[in-house]
Amino acid sequence: MAITSTQSKVPASVNNVAVGRYLDTGTVAAFTITCGFQPRYVKVVNVTSSDQYEWYEGMAAASAHKRVLAGTGSLITTLGITVSATGFTVGLDLDINVTSEQLSWVAVG
Repeated sequence: MAITSTQSKVPASVNNVAVGRYLDTGTVAAFTITCGFQPRYVKVVNVTSSDQYEWYEGMAAASAHKRVLAGTGSLITTLGITVSATGFTVGLDLDINVTSEQLSWVAVG
């Protein structure tokens, strides 16, 4: 059995973690979170439905790994997560971003 493993040590000067919640009771749309740093990892969970997105450093803009409660997972290339120098934008995927459903998120830089 062959195993290939890689890791990168986060520099001591980088220790950014931000968490939060988001709730839109109007017409939902893509939304931007400003956390003050460029994330290397972002996870967004719809607390109501348990559907979720994950974005990892190196993934394309607007992409994410999407997992729905039914247990299916897929790589999406539109309406996902786009990272910026100061935060990230969550696209309007109607499984994740739903009117009056609580979202929780974590960003690690």
